[in-house]
Amino acid sequence: MKTCFLVLIFFIGVVNHSFGQITLTYELQETIDFYKTNKFITESGNKILTENHIQGSPYLNDEFANGSIYTTQRKQYADIPLRYNIYNDDLEFKTADDVVQALATPEIVEKAIFGDTHLVFAPYLLSGKNKKGFFVVLEEGKVSLYAKPGILFREATEPGAYKSPEPPKFVKKSDDYYLRVGSEQAQIIGSKKELVEAFPDNQDKIESFMSKKKTKTNKPESLKELVKYYNSL
Repeated sequence: MKTCFLVLIFFIGVVNHSFGQITLTYELQETIDFYKTNKFITESGNKILTENHIQGSPYLNDEFANGSIYTTQRKQYADIPLRYNIYNDDLEFKTADDVVQALATPEIVEKAIFGDTHLVFAPYLLSGKNKKGFFVVLEEGKVSLYAKPGILFREATEPGAYKSPEPPKFVKKSDDYYLRVGSEQAQIIGSKKELVEAFPDNQDKIESFMSKKKTKTNKPESLKELVKYYNSL
């Protein structure tokens, strides 16, 4: 009986400790504190390129959506109107006074979730250079799959002999896709061979799965299926 009692006490302690960890994962902060922390916010820097006469949009979604920012200091700021400026690679938010601002120190962001969008700020390697930026999370696990949207800005063109003038415009590019192992740098997905090599282990199984499923390196659903498979091994 004494042994059973001690086991029960231990079990309750473990459960309470576990729930305590879950509860304290992120400390919920007042949204007003986020607005007051001027040392890591700045005015959005895309004023010229968001004039109404420019065609297209620099945003993932034009409208703001209420969401949460989770910081590397394990703090959560909730109910903040957010949107992602692809062209500037900025996470923008709207204050209570309807002023649009962008994070000046995005490296404090661990993740931001708003509407149907889940962003992370992560290191990545591109053309041999170390960079940091925002990614759209498509799949998370031992290996995570990210999308990096891209947008070009085209200047206005003058009329020619056989063509009409064109206004300045934002042009959406195809997304780039990245794999990230744990907290390492995200690696851009290139060829199928490079994709297989990006996985840290089980590469024979990955190669076999890709052959069977006819995995496409430029198709997000195909890549999500592959990453889900790897994370299940």
